[in-house]
Amino acid sequence: MTYLNNILVGFIFFITLLSSPCFGNEDNSREKSEKPLSNRALNLPYAFYNENFGLAVGYAYGIYGFPQKQAALVTTAMAGDNGSVMGFLMATDILLPWSKRLFLDPIISIGYFNEADAYIDGNPDFVGHRSGANDSDKDNFVNGDGWDNYFRMRFKYLLPIGHGKTRIIPNYVLDNGFLKSGASGGTSLNPFKSGRSFFELRPFYRNQQIDGDDIEAESKTNGLDLVLFWDNRDFPLNPTRGNAFRLKVARDFGILDSSNSWTSIESEVDLYFPFGPSDWFRQRVFAFDVWTSYSPTWDEEEDQTITGRPPAYSGATLGGLLRMKGFASQRFSDKAAIYYSAEMRLTPKWNPFESWPWLQRHVGVQWVQFAPFVEIGRVAPSWDLKDLHSDLKWCAGLAVRAFAKGLVVRVDSAASEDGVNVQMMINYPFQF
Repeated sequence: MTYLNNILVGFIFFITLLSSPCFGNEDNSREKSEKPLSNRALNLPYAFYNENFGLAVGYAYGIYGFPQKQAALVTTAMAGDNGSVMGFLMATDILLPWSKRLFLDPIISIGYFNEADAYIDGNPDFVGHRSGANDSDKDNFVNGDGWDNYFRMRFKYLLPIGHGKTRIIPNYVLDNGFLKSGASGGTSLNPFKSGRSFFELRPFYRNQQIDGDDIEAESKTNGLDLVLFWDNRDFPLNPTRGNAFRLKVARDFGILDSSNSWTSIESEVDLYFPFGPSDWFRQRVFAFDVWTSYSPTWDEEEDQTITGRPPAYSGATLGGLLRMKGFASQRFSDKAAIYYSAEMRLTPKWNPFESWPWLQRHVGVQWVQFAPFVEIGRVAPSWDLKDLHSDLKWCAGLAVRAFAKGLVVRVDSAASEDGVNVQMMINYPFQF
């Protein structure tokens, strides 16, 4: 399958998926003026291609307004011709019945992957060289089969300040996929006056296995994330102005069946600047993001073994769906990391899906967006500003996105020193 076909198949696949809803939103567009977004269901088979599954088929079911009007449920199962299979279930924004401000987002993912690449030590061609370091070779990975099972419960308490003081569930009114009224942030830089602030508790568990010719390993982790999140964006699904700030401390206490104990601290800030419409574009927004991470428990022994190391998906890691998209998933990992990204989000007045009514009936795309972006970042053995800003890695690319059934979906194509990579995912990469 050609490179272009991979992008197109992935794009059509991901615009069929559902995720977090617009809280109690309304859409005044002609298409949806008679039918609210809540209680809209998607029930659809699909096909796609990527490096983890090969040629694959799957089935997705999602519904807004269930089990509550502001909540959503999505589930999907998929299988590839290389033997990889995966099932996924997620619910978002379930308001717990005994509380007026406490929401729940559960996630369950179960998958078995064949011939998967993992950037961990064990490749016999790179003895004495740590995989994932900033100067590591792109071929320093191991390959094997194994399970990857993940479970997380996110409890979100909406603090009674800012826009969350009197409006627990926002009422976003949309006009053809764009916010018309009901902004929930972006009016002030004072969190007591603007935005929605959350305190979050996230119990988690993950079990990863890899069994290959060069290595046989298993990693089990369980613990708790503590998060403070100030969402001062006017419309989180497609911000035009405002900012967001997140501070997270993750801790595995080394109890139960955990492989080891560890701590990870990370922070993220993103900013949005509107440039308004033009002759060609309905919307132009410049978006900027900075993220950093540090693990105080990470300790490298004299024999180069590492203790107190967070798993690559949780610690100071770059590469993949969210950061440094021109590199493979979890390509770089170390004790500390820093990352910067800037993109120009351009939403044209032209919507190609309006020319395909047979497809539009199923996917409901209200706008398409193009976003050229650049990224720089690096990992390092200590959180030192001088080290973190030397020998930076870079990526540059183009993102293609669509707003389909209340969801932003994206295909990111990016180039780096390792080559060209394509990432397909739901939601924007910032504050994911």
